[in-house]
Amino acid sequence: MSKFLKSTALTVVIAMVAGPVVAEKFGLGRMALPEEITAWDGDISPDGMGLPVGSGDALDGEEIFADKCASCHGDFAEGIDNWPKLAGGADTLNHDDPLKTVGSYWPYLTTTFDYIKRSMPYGNAGSLSDDEVYAMVAYILYSNDLVEDDFVLSNETFLDVDMPNANGFIIDDRAETEYPAWTGEPCMQNCKNDVVVTMRALVLDVTPTQNNAAKTPEANEVEAAGAEVEAEIAKPTVINAELAAAGKKVFKKCKACHQVGEGAKNRTGPILTNIVDGAAGAVDGFKYSKPMKKVAEAGLVWNDAELSAFLAKPKAYMKGTKMSFAGLKKEADQRALIEYLRSFDE
Repeated sequence: MSKFLKSTALTVVIAMVAGPVVAEKFGLGRMALPEEITAWDGDISPDGMGLPVGSGDALDGEEIFADKCASCHGDFAEGIDNWPKLAGGADTLNHDDPLKTVGSYWPYLTTTFDYIKRSMPYGNAGSLSDDEVYAMVAYILYSNDLVEDDFVLSNETFLDVDMPNANGFIIDDRAETEYPAWTGEPCMQNCKNDVVVTMRALVLDVTPTQNNAAKTPEANEVEAAGAEVEAEIAKPTVINAELAAAGKKVFKKCKACHQVGEGAKNRTGPILTNIVDGAAGAVDGFKYSKPMKKVAEAGLVWNDAELSAFLAKPKAYMKGTKMSFAGLKKEADQRALIEYLRSFDE
């Protein structure tokens, strides 16, 4: 190695070792003061460590939410357009299209507080006081039927709230348990004599039918499974009497405009007999709004999901609807009312 290279290498080593000294000499930076670290340290752990002192309830949170959040997330945290829904989705995580909200999906309430404190409201992040964040989180919990409206959420009561999906997450061990089965040399020739449909798509009827004259044992099994599914679908609907009874009480909010059952007549709103799983805008003699006629022509069917969305907030679901009712905020009320109406299906 030349003298020049040796000298250069030595200089680099000395600079690396003496870097902090040189930096101090030139005044580049200093150690952060404890109060400066505290001001920026907003980390909150799932066990509640890091929660600031403060409190708020859903009643106060509703006003703050309406002022700062409802334009995107809706008055009842039900979401507007493509903005996220923060409430609802209970018991849907095992559905084909689950609704993942703070109430149905998030395992830790501290995540909600931390995110709102850091990132909300949109366009003015970090502007909320600790008490305002506590109140807003309390309102979101109330919108998910997880607390009462007078529940005071604070750093002391925070962990008293049980999140429904707290135990719903598991360690991802697919690398050990599944990946080995997908790796290795792929079969490129003489791999399979026949291609047989072994399962059918149940959500969309997109599985091709087989017209082979001689069916394989596998095909016969598939056909038998399909017959079982069709038989299951054909079974008469079993009404949950207790839920329907609760729905009858909820229906009192609807009786001013709607009738249901034998002898029902159209009033301000159409009769609701056969509404569940029925086509939209299909009651004879009732003059529907233009938006309702439009969705009826498009083939809207009032299944449970569509009815729940409509009942939650009709004017948000269907712009221009004549229905003036503000909506049923609680999913439990929506489910009960639908079950009650289902009991009048003929």
